[in-house]
Amino acid sequence: MRLALFQPGIPQNLGAAIRLSACFGVGLDVIEPCSFPLDDKSLKRAALDYGPLAHMQRHLSWDNFLAAPERAEGRLLLFTTRGAVPFHQFEFQPGDTLLFGNESRGAPDEVHAAAQGRLVIPLQPVARSMNLATTAAMALGEALRQTDGFYRP
Repeated sequence: MRLALFQPGIPQNLGAAIRLSACFGVGLDVIEPCSFPLDDKSLKRAALDYGPLAHMQRHLSWDNFLAAPERAEGRLLLFTTRGAVPFHQFEFQPGDTLLFGNESRGAPDEVHAAAQGRLVIPLQPVARSMNLATTAAMALGEALRQTDGFYRP
């Protein structure tokens, strides 16, 4: 199981994703360019002390991400407000990568086209969207529950 962020725009959301990666032992793919400098100082500030525990891979572009060895197995599942299937009704598999678009722009058409599944978290009709980190945590929690992927001491 992996998380992937497409061109993240808010450092705090990347920090939360780094913490999710560290706490649950899942890989994290960051697809650049980001809307903020992705240097050691900004990463340290966003991730606090979880950075060394995270399993993060940086990809300089969408094409680099698609060509990465981590993409060789599992499905690419895009979480989007234009999703076709509610995430809690979807059957996750251990090798899946849960992909989230940019906070303000979402994901472009080529990202939608590459996804083997387009999932949505159902919201009240008056709500536009949820925070990226909250959405990632909900999605990862459901995927790990279904695949029995939570850490067992």
